[in-house]
Amino acid sequence: MELSISPLIYLAIFGAVLLLINGIYLMAFGRSIEHDSKLNRRLELMQKGQAKKDVMEQLRKERSIHKGGFSIPLYGMIEERARKGNIAFSPRTLIVLMFALSAFSFVMLTFTTPTEPGIRAGISVLFGFGGVFVWVSGKAKKRVAAIEEQLPEAIDLMVRSLRVGHPFGASLGIAADEVADPLGTELGLISDEIAYGRDAGEAIAEFGERVDLQDIRFLAVAVSIQQKSGGNLAEILDGLSKVVRARFKLFRRVRAITAEAKWSGMFLSGFPIAAMLMIQAIKPDYYDIVKETPYYLPLAIVVGIFLIINILYMRKMTDIKV
Repeated sequence: MELSISPLIYLAIFGAVLLLINGIYLMAFGRSIEHDSKLNRRLELMQKGQAKKDVMEQLRKERSIHKGGFSIPLYGMIEERARKGNIAFSPRTLIVLMFALSAFSFVMLTFTTPTEPGIRAGISVLFGFGGVFVWVSGKAKKRVAAIEEQLPEAIDLMVRSLRVGHPFGASLGIAADEVADPLGTELGLISDEIAYGRDAGEAIAEFGERVDLQDIRFLAVAVSIQQKSGGNLAEILDGLSKVVRARFKLFRRVRAITAEAKWSGMFLSGFPIAAMLMIQAIKPDYYDIVKETPYYLPLAIVVGIFLIINILYMRKMTDIKV
């Protein structure tokens, strides 16, 4: 029995593409840009001697780099995710990376597989563009999940500061100094903007829209209402903290309940692809008889479309909003 290692080579090259993206990112911006370390990046920049105003301008520039207005269809697919993940690469850099990684994949496939040039080019483009998309999506998902988990603790710190007499801006700054990244730097930036005269509710609402988290929108509404109509902000935020914790707990419970359905959907979606790769590895000439028929390519495209629809539908069925 002749075994083909081509599927393993494809997986290895795609993995190399993901590692290469992350390596370039770390080399260009350093470990602190990851936004998932225990260090607060805003405080770290200030400890290096930068003035608070300069740090604020640098952080504002970083978070607005993906703020719309960049009319390139390829980039439009990842714009929202790049904004959520606060990716330091500029839109043009991401586009250049897509093409550069496609060329890298093409060279690697040329030296490691006997695939025809046309198919090799298609796979290379898929690896280059798909690699950037997967990497940006992973960064965004990880960062938003971390912010969601840190938010109740940050609100509790603000509540304690408000109860001892600090104004809201100072309470926000205290919470920012105590909470790790990614939320710590975001709250610190909002605190600095408030100190320079920006409306607190507007600044928090803009943050909530950027990361698309309903809990932060709740915080913005609570602060805005208190500013306009008065009231005990500490008690309002204390109630909000309990609501956020309850929603987070319910979300974890829903995720546990739907775990079996999600894994079943992943299995049903991935099994045809895995079976095709296994057949290709065990018997590379299995499809040679039908490859020359006129119906092979149209039917292959139809099967691919149905697989994509199946993946999207199974994902939608198990994506329960809390």
